[in-house]
Amino acid sequence: MLAEYLGNHLLYPFYLVRIVGMAGVWQSLVLVSFCGACTFLTGISLSAIATNGAMKGGGPYYLIGRALGPEVGVSIGLCFFLGNAVAGSMYVLGAVETFLDAVPSAGLFQKSVTVVNNTLVNGTETAGTSTISTPSLHDLQVYGVIVTILLCFIVFGGVKIINKVAPAFLIPVLFSLLCIYLGVFIAPRHNAPKGITGLSITTFKDNWGSEYQRTNNAGVPDPSGSIYWDFNALVGLFFPAVTGIMAGSNRSASLKDTQRSIPIGTLSATLTTTAMYLFSVLLFGALATREELLTDRLLTATVAWPTPAVIYIGIILSTLGAALQSLTGAPRLLAAIANDDILPVLNYFKVSEGSEPHAATLFTAFICICCVVIGNLDLITPTITMFFLLCYAGVNLSCFLLDLLDAPSWRPRWKFHHWSLSLIGALLCVVIMFLISWSFTVVSLALASLIYYYVSIKGKAGDWGDGFKSAYFQLALRSLRSLGANQVHPKNWYPIPLIFCRPWGKLPENVPCHPKLADFANCMKKKGRGMSIFVSIIDGDYHELAEDAKTACRQLDAYIDYKRCEGVAEIIVAPTMSDGFRSIVQTMGLGNLKPNIIVMRYPEIWRRENLTQIPSTFVSIINDCIIANKAVVIVKGLDEWPNEYQRQYGTIDLYWIVRDGGLMLLLSQLLLTKESFESCKIQVFCISEEDTDAEELKADVKKFLYDLRMQAEVIVVTMKSWESHMESSSTVAQQDDSHEAYTSAQQRIRTYLDEMKETAQRERHPLMENGRQVVVNEQKVDKFLYTMLKLNSTILRYSRMAAVVLVSLPPPPLNHPSYFYMEYMDLLVENVPRMLIVRGYTRDVVTFFT
Repeated sequence: MLAEYLGNHLLYPFYLVRIVGMAGVWQSLVLVSFCGACTFLTGISLSAIATNGAMKGGGPYYLIGRALGPEVGVSIGLCFFLGNAVAGSMYVLGAVETFLDAVPSAGLFQKSVTVVNNTLVNGTETAGTSTISTPSLHDLQVYGVIVTILLCFIVFGGVKIINKVAPAFLIPVLFSLLCIYLGVFIAPRHNAPKGITGLSITTFKDNWGSEYQRTNNAGVPDPSGSIYWDFNALVGLFFPAVTGIMAGSNRSASLKDTQRSIPIGTLSATLTTTAMYLFSVLLFGALATREELLTDRLLTATVAWPTPAVIYIGIILSTLGAALQSLTGAPRLLAAIANDDILPVLNYFKVSEGSEPHAATLFTAFICICCVVIGNLDLITPTITMFFLLCYAGVNLSCFLLDLLDAPSWRPRWKFHHWSLSLIGALLCVVIMFLISWSFTVVSLALASLIYYYVSIKGKAGDWGDGFKSAYFQLALRSLRSLGANQVHPKNWYPIPLIFCRPWGKLPENVPCHPKLADFANCMKKKGRGMSIFVSIIDGDYHELAEDAKTACRQLDAYIDYKRCEGVAEIIVAPTMSDGFRSIVQTMGLGNLKPNIIVMRYPEIWRRENLTQIPSTFVSIINDCIIANKAVVIVKGLDEWPNEYQRQYGTIDLYWIVRDGGLMLLLSQLLLTKESFESCKIQVFCISEEDTDAEELKADVKKFLYDLRMQAEVIVVTMKSWESHMESSSTVAQQDDSHEAYTSAQQRIRTYLDEMKETAQRERHPLMENGRQVVVNEQKVDKFLYTMLKLNSTILRYSRMAAVVLVSLPPPPLNHPSYFYMEYMDLLVENVPRMLIVRGYTRDVVTFFT
């Protein structure tokens, strides 16, 4: 790995000469240290992630994808693939340019002659001209394409051949470096240019400061050149020198022990080359004048001992080897992304295990050749830098997220890391990106974002247990703990309805929930925010029906997704529906995320289907909700409830009889936010007795609604009390639609009561129902019937054409038979097509205050 890393970057002492000439010694030291710190911190993060478990092929893509999820992994992985492919063209151009500098006669086209402005910085400035030759752009293109094609033939030979050849590059690299440093220490030699002063403190002081200037496209100083070099541009030129830290992870599938080789190889290579670059900056700054640093394109070859030819050969071999590694690693990275089967568009690049990625190699070669045709290293290197920096930022963020979450599965063998180091490394990557070029940064981020968006839409789900899912889990836990179990403030209150899917009412076995219940659940959410819990109860023994419950839960969950209703499905197995609901109301939810509203349909069919068990179950459920302090919403006329495409007109009428914490008012406002009810208006009916000041009550209610920012028409309806009725008349003298229902209910109650008394006398025990004693006060029964009659008559008089009616739910009278309560409720809802019967909280769900 160290051989590969050094082999990639013998070309960069050549770049350091130009950097020292432009930026001066001290800014060059800052630049090298800055870039080295970024890659060193990234290497620490890479070591931590790579030692957290077995690592497959794919290199940084595999690490980032498994840590941040498939969307982030694929977007950064494809950018890193492009960076590697483009880097191959950079190395090819570097090798060709070095060859043409060494052998000018090999050029096929005329050499370009450039007039250079000579600048001397010894306290004075002198202008002059000289003529130097540079390789032709067309020669770079022709030779570059030929070399790329030849390298592709080698790559097609297989990775085993390349792995055997790669270490051989270490010997010429080390020997070339040794020749450079020997030449620096013995300079100036015989026939050396005048600008090479040898190691001199005076030269060092003269080169200490910066002198940025313009160059032409070939990198030759030219006052009229199109490229102006400053510190930011030099960062973009130099940073590819430190991008080899992924050399080991790119070949993770070929390493014998990734958890040992990657940390040792990566960090030792990073420290070695950074120290070498810093030392080279000091040597070059004391070796030659600034003019020589800027005009001698291969000063390292000029000063090398014993002959420049050694350096030319070393640079050519090392850059060709680096290009070979890029053309080897990039196709395997693309094949690894394709093999994960996230993006169907990449299926063409899939390979079977042990096969060579020929299709991916051809595609990589095509990209490389396109960049070679550009023929300008200074334009290519910023592009490479952006893609590599994106990858490094992804590695740092992956380690930061995993280390910060500290999940049980996060146990890396590499202990010398901390989330703060990863965060600093990620920030350094971002800073360097914007230092180099904000436009390139925006383009690269936009490209990564487009890929991310495309993968999130078209890609297949990959359940990799990524860090984001762990982060969501930790965030949910912390949020839940912060909510506590205390009372929620009205400003933070959200309805969390528990939808009772299949109570009373015959549905086909393959229908897990009444179709309109999901529509109603969506009506209780503002802009889709909130959560619903869909619950169904299976009667029977849990041990026998556990598998049936799991199947039913999957069906219900699929139905919820189909109805686009945010919620979760739960199936309970219990001996009876009452027992199941009692378990649900006590245990469902966690902390303040427990359901706060029970939603169910009204059992309209109980008399028609002769379902005699419904009254006791219905009353039991309501009593359980009252004891558990849960709000209740019972939907009458559920079959006629509108879906999102059925627009309603008219009014939403509220019969506000008892204080319910504002739940009824809140429900009406939530209905108005839906398209189906947005054309409706709200009417609030206040029921008062005859001796109440109606105008004062109306004014108070209007003021209350105004403070709550709710627009509604207020109507006060007076109703004769039961006591007044008894004083004025002994019978119900009313001839309307409710009267017949009233007399029928009264007759059925008397018949049921007579049967109960007869049974009690025969069995010689008090009046009993479901194992509990009941007390029947016939006068109170008549009072309840009368109250329901009057309320129903009022609703029919004022709200017969309303889109929906909301009315307060009367609690079941203590010790009354369940059958009686069903008769009361039937009388209340008689002839009303669509009604919500609401019981609110003992606490407020709306507030006056900001």
